[in-house]
Amino acid sequence: MTWIEDFAKEQCAKSKEFAEAYAAEKEKLNIAVALTQLRDEMGLTQQQLAEKTGISQSDISKFETGGGNPSIKTLQRLAAGMGMILQVEFKPVTSAH
Repeated sequence: MTWIEDFAKEQCAKSKEFAEAYAAEKEKLNIAVALTQLRDEMGLTQQQLAEKTGISQSDISKFETGGGNPSIKTLQRLAAGMGMILQVEFKPVTSAH
């Protein structure tokens, strides 16, 4: 674990509000990382993905840095632009953050 993960785990144990906020942001960042990695693996630039999806390059950049909040429809368009489908999954909550 990194020191940030250690710190977050400690704070989550101390505060329910922190734990909820951290979980929400962590998922947003997971989406950002997954989008960036997939785009890179596909050998696409943000501009090329923008042209394939009709989503602006600046919006793609925001999504990839965790600064945007893409809708399911937008994520589906991004996935389709990379020859993928979007799959959403519900999992049980675990105590580890």
